[in-house]
Amino acid sequence: PPASISAARGQLLPPARGRLSANFGDRDRSGATHRGLSIRTRENAEVLAPFSGKIVYAGPFRDYGQLLILEAGEGYHILLSGMSHVHTIVGQNVTQGQPIGQMGGGPAADGRRQEFGLRDLYVEFRKDGKPFDPLPWIEFSETKVKG
Repeated sequence: PPASISAARGQLLPPARGRLSANFGDRDRSGATHRGLSIRTRENAEVLAPFSGKIVYAGPFRDYGQLLILEAGEGYHILLSGMSHVHTIVGQNVTQGQPIGQMGGGPAADGRRQEFGLRDLYVEFRKDGKPFDPLPWIEFSETKVKG
């Protein structure tokens, strides 16, 4: 893996297997602009660290399920939410590809059943606190997200 996050553009691991269900800049049903990507996963899918770094937040956040914030250095942070379980604690260092969480099964965070038992993992990248499009940074396959 690249030694620094700034050198890792196009080389980050997808954090879960699945397919893109929303892109950076898309509008959701409420009209809000999507500030990251959503990856549609299967029930209980494993979530992996897309890059090495330090966990600076791990726990529930509003109605988004479990949230992890990974500090990747150089002012970069990677936010992952929608999981039912996290396997890390604040202050823990993780390596690229390490299992860090698990998606849920059953109803979505809003109580409705997701179709076919699939869940969305939300992925947001920030540089100095400002969200930017993570898509060019992650090495996706043509049809499915590798993991």
